[in-house]
Amino acid sequence: MKSALVSLMLCVLSSTAYAQSGRWITASGNLEVEIAPCGKALCGTAVRVLANNSMSAPGKSMASNVPALGLKILHDLISTGDGVWTGYIYDRENGKTYRCRLRELDPDQLEVHPYIGIPLFGQTQIWHRAPGSTETSATTK
Repeated sequence: MKSALVSLMLCVLSSTAYAQSGRWITASGNLEVEIAPCGKALCGTAVRVLANNSMSAPGKSMASNVPALGLKILHDLISTGDGVWTGYIYDRENGKTYRCRLRELDPDQLEVHPYIGIPLFGQTQIWHRAPGSTETSATTK
C-alpha cells in the first residue's frame, strides 16, 4: 500500500508542466490571467484585475457588465505540436468567443492570436509574463 502511494505521488510530482503555464498580463494591461491545466487541456482564468481600460470604441464595451475576476478567458487549449496550442478565447469587451492560437515567443512573452474561421482573419496580441510568475518548465508539450 505504501509503495502504491509513493508511486502515485511521484507520478503527480513528475507530471509535465507547460511553458505557457503561469500568470500573464493581457495585451490591454487590464487583466492578469493564470494559464493552467484543466482536464486534458489548458485554460486561462482572470485572477487579478489591473485596470478596466476598454479597447472598444466609446459606448461599445460590455466589459463593465461582465465581472472579470474568476472569468475563464481561455479554454479547451490543446497542443498541436511545436509549442503551439489552439482553443478558444472569450472577449469580455463584446461578449463573444473566438478561436485562438497560443505560442510562447520566449519565457516572458506569449503570442495570443484570436481569429474568426481561419488564423488569417485575426490579430496577434503579445501577453507578458506577470512579475513574480516563473516559467514552470523549459519544455513545451
